[in-house]
Order: sequence, then structure tokens, then C-alpha cells
Amino acid sequence: MGTFMPSWTLENADETAAAHKYTFFKSPRETIALVKPGDVVKLIFVFESENPEAPRAERMWVFVDSIDPNGKFVGRLNNHPSWIQDLKLDDQVAFDASNIINTEHDDDDNLVERYIKRCFVTNRILTDGARVGYLYREPPDNERDSGWRFTANDESDEYMEDSNNLAFVSIGAVLSKDDSFIHLLDSPEGSSFIFDVPTQSFVELNEDE
Repeated sequence: MGTFMPSWTLENADETAAAHKYTFFKSPRETIALVKPGDVVKLIFVFESENPEAPRAERMWVFVDSIDPNGKFVGRLNNHPSWIQDLKLDDQVAFDASNIINTEHDDDDNLVERYIKRCFVTNRILTDGARVGYLYREPPDNERDSGWRFTANDESDEYMEDSNNLAFVSIGAVLSKDDSFIHLLDSPEGSSFIFDVPTQSFVELNEDE
């Protein structure tokens, strides 16, 4: 008989967090060091499926049974999978710190939570790879909105009038493309800045400019 190969694998969350530090939260190692048997931790189970509606992964909690001196964890699944067919509640799961994305000891002081509020940004930045050239902050439209608006500053009036060229995303999603303006994000409503090419820095604009 051949060896049974599960349909799922555990995501290396260290790599994902390093590539998407403003939009993907992973418990830091010092927090993971607080985990002990009896705690629960969250892992990402990446799986294959022939169902076109299926996501690429399920995020599920695992009850920690043991941790060896080398930092290897053994636990039991603490959720009922919605999509993965060959995994069920209480199945044993072996993993390490690189797979853990959440613990019971996490707090909200992290980059993802800090920049989770929404903003409007043009697709010149979000999909075309242009740098932020102009940003301003207006009164937010709702409680999810930061009030920040970002453009490359080379968009035409016609471009800006087409709503398909704008996206309403987290500030973190914009920072993932370009974080050169991060030091400006505590500026109050009414603030506006333009990127000055000769000095390679952002310059604040007065209201009449």
C-alpha cells in the first residue's frame, strides 16, 4: 500500500508576513514563546480542491498538547474544517513557530491593526506600480475610513472621474506598495502633501495651493 498524502499543508507564515508586513499579521516570536500546552494557536491550512468555489486555505485553531525542547509543537485540530475533506476535529497536527499566525497572547499593537482603516487610492499606485505622488486627508466617509486619499499625481481628470480607477482598501495595502509617506499618516484632516522630485521628499501644501 502506498503512503497516504494529505490534501493540505501548513503555510510558512514567516515568509508571508515578511512579504506583506502591513497587511498580514503573524504573532512575533517573543509572543509565541509564551505559548504552553493547553493553549490554542491558529495555523493556515493550504489545500487542493477541484471545487472552483473553494478558497486556497482555511485558518483554524489548534489545541497545543506538547512542545519539545527544539520548539516543535504537537496539537489537535480545534475546528471543524469547512472545505478540507481529509482533516477533522481532534486530528493530530505537528507544526513549528513558523506556522503560527495567532496565539491567545496577541494584542492589537501591530502594523496590520495600526493601518487597517480604509483609504481611497488610484490603480496607478495599487496595480500599475506608480509611487505615491500626492496625498491628502479629508473628513472620513464612515468609521472604517481614515480620510486619506492617494494618487500618483499624474492621473488625468478623465481618469479620476472613472470610479473603476479607484479602490477603497486598507492603508496597509497602499503601504505594501510604497511606504515612503508613512511618517505623514498622523497628520490631521485638511493636510495635503506632494512629492518633490528635486529633493526626493514630501512637501506640505497650504490650503490655497
